[in-house]
Amino acid sequence: MKKLLFLSLLCVFFGDVYGQKEVNASDTAKPKKKKLKPLFQEDDILQMDIVADLKTLLRDRGTKTHHHRAQLVYRSSEEDSVILPLKLKVRGNFRRSPQNCVFPPLYVDLPKKIVKESIFEGQNRLKLVTHCQSEDYIFQEYTVYKMYNLLTKYSFSVRLVQVNYISTTGKRDLQAKYAFFIEDEKDMAKRNKTKNYHLKQVPMQRIDSVNMATVAVFEYLIGNTDWSIPFLHNIKLLTKKGRQYPLAVPYDFDHAGLVEAKYARPAEQLELTSVRQRLYRGLTYSPEILNQVFDKFRQVKTSIYALYETNPRLSSGYIKRSLRYLDDFYKTIDNPKEVKKIFVYGGGKPEGAGVLMKGLN
Repeated sequence: MKKLLFLSLLCVFFGDVYGQKEVNASDTAKPKKKKLKPLFQEDDILQMDIVADLKTLLRDRGTKTHHHRAQLVYRSSEEDSVILPLKLKVRGNFRRSPQNCVFPPLYVDLPKKIVKESIFEGQNRLKLVTHCQSEDYIFQEYTVYKMYNLLTKYSFSVRLVQVNYISTTGKRDLQAKYAFFIEDEKDMAKRNKTKNYHLKQVPMQRIDSVNMATVAVFEYLIGNTDWSIPFLHNIKLLTKKGRQYPLAVPYDFDHAGLVEAKYARPAEQLELTSVRQRLYRGLTYSPEILNQVFDKFRQVKTSIYALYETNPRLSSGYIKRSLRYLDDFYKTIDNPKEVKKIFVYGGGKPEGAGVLMKGLN
């Protein structure tokens, strides 16, 4: 049966500055599923095949990558399969390099007209985060996205998939590998009744204060320093009618200490020993704002811990290390002396906290 399907596919081919406060109660509300497009409405793992010339695709790691014709196949029911033509393109900065990832992350370009009435309806260009060096990274980074979803609706939805990569040349077939799709930035903006804001060199002082403090504290929680507002590095900005200040949405968490990717390292100018060493890189906010943000994290604490405690795809060792890492964070925000040390004085590293980074290469 697989041979017949294979043959048919071949044929078709971050200063002491008070930020701007502008926040509504609905900002932390969990997005309603009906606003999500079909692909992101469910949390079950989508099984699918990707058929392409894998040898040529995986060699395309230059500064300017190209599109490669491919096909995507998934089962719409026990009896029927849906075959969609698409184009694949290697993406990423750090993860695009073969020295860092055996299998790079991809762009999946789908024709809008053809995907109607399928699970991919309304999708055009999606980011697919692949296994890189290990499938463990997939589950660990995916869980971080789900964690941020608990804190705010201004976040990217994600969907786990299991992919059979089939080579059209017949020379390179991979066993089924886990990956996850990231919601398109335009869809995320539209879902939140906002618009994408692409202007660079916007300082953190110009971002909505509660939103910006939430992002910065979250990045501290997960041990991630690989982000920048002015350079829009692993950050998307949104504007909303009636709002004077933009909103920030973080993504790409593979260099976070909580993810534990073996290749992850902090920028040299931060003078950190490892990505597991936390550093707060946000602004110094008023106690009122900080307490409001800390309360968000306390409210979802049980749900955050549950993401790890009940996750069958995470190893027991990793779960124990992650829970201890989370414990350290919650002890910190519940200790006034530690809050002052970390979030006001930069944890003893004010120089590092204020470094502007374009990003890791």
